[in-house]
Amino acid sequence: MKIAHIITRMIIGGAQQNTLHTIEDHLREHGDDVTLFTGPTTGPEGSLMDLVHASGCRVIEIPSLLRKLQTLHELAALRQIKSALRELQPDIVHTHSSKAGIIGRKAAYDLKLPCVHTIHGAAFHYGQNKILYRVYRKAEKIAQKWTDHYISVADAMSQQYLDAGIGKPEQYTTISSGFDVEPFLQEPTERASLRKEWGLSDEHILIGKIGRLFPLKGHDAIIAVAAEVIRQAPQVRFLFIGDGILREQYLNEIRDQGLQDHFIFTGLVDPTEIPRLMQATDIVAHTSQWEGLARVLPQALISGKPVVSFDIDGAREVTIPNETGCLIPRNDLTGLTQALVQLANDEEMRTRFGKNGRERFTDQFRHQTMSRRIREVYEKVLARRN
Repeated sequence: MKIAHIITRMIIGGAQQNTLHTIEDHLREHGDDVTLFTGPTTGPEGSLMDLVHASGCRVIEIPSLLRKLQTLHELAALRQIKSALRELQPDIVHTHSSKAGIIGRKAAYDLKLPCVHTIHGAAFHYGQNKILYRVYRKAEKIAQKWTDHYISVADAMSQQYLDAGIGKPEQYTTISSGFDVEPFLQEPTERASLRKEWGLSDEHILIGKIGRLFPLKGHDAIIAVAAEVIRQAPQVRFLFIGDGILREQYLNEIRDQGLQDHFIFTGLVDPTEIPRLMQATDIVAHTSQWEGLARVLPQALISGKPVVSFDIDGAREVTIPNETGCLIPRNDLTGLTQALVQLANDEEMRTRFGKNGRERFTDQFRHQTMSRRIREVYEKVLARRN
């Protein structure tokens, strides 16, 4: 099968890692002919392009496919993608991310090519600029006629689009965003050395927050409750894994509260380091304002760690109260404090939640399961077209 993926940027992020695994699996397991269209990958988030090139897939960079909205760039990107698709003639086009998702689907539609779009996170979402929200919601309504089928990383994503009047239920398939689960299943052989490196003893409870230090990612919520959590559970320390534009702001806020000895910042890390760093944690917190279904939640659970999450988008599909973690209403800082303190002070609960999560979600989130099910969607779309 000849497949063309289109994505705005291949930065270090969940949608991009999902796409990379799909490309690798389809090349390796099925012998497919795979091409990736992407804009320039720049920024503090880091890049996956070395891994993309190593996969052996064909790469076509679209210089005008930039994250920031600018009409002239969008029109140029559409022309460039259409020209390349016309020459490539793939069997199917698979689009990802908000901007590339719109432009890529339009290009495929104009060329009468079948197209699948993955909703990694809604293009229109909570906390978004109001103008952008309206623009993307309207654009997605227009793009529904260009879309043969939608793949959602969580049922919640499908429902948000259906509630907005986009598509029909039979056009949606939920496929969990897979990853390499094996490193998360390994014995925690590096836990002790990591904790020693960070000055932690066995008595310390380390709460991890994994994600880019960017707006809406929720690190500010952790900082806001940290002092009260520490007052009730003095053994708690916090670990921020990732980097971004808000790093200095967060460091200053932590220093202003006199909590600098209670926080550890790793900076930018390669995604392959996440399983190792996860070993050192005792609890993983997810306090983003929006996100399709953050991969950190199943990654933590498969590592045997309990999770605490705001009740956003698909989080409730893996954060199951009294079974795998604590689900808190978005921005309920009192509830967040109580959940973190409760878990920090209850080793039996932490162990039970982590064990339940590992047993429940390991197979569901294997990237091989994801890529196989994605290919099944391709085959159904092509069968309908034919």
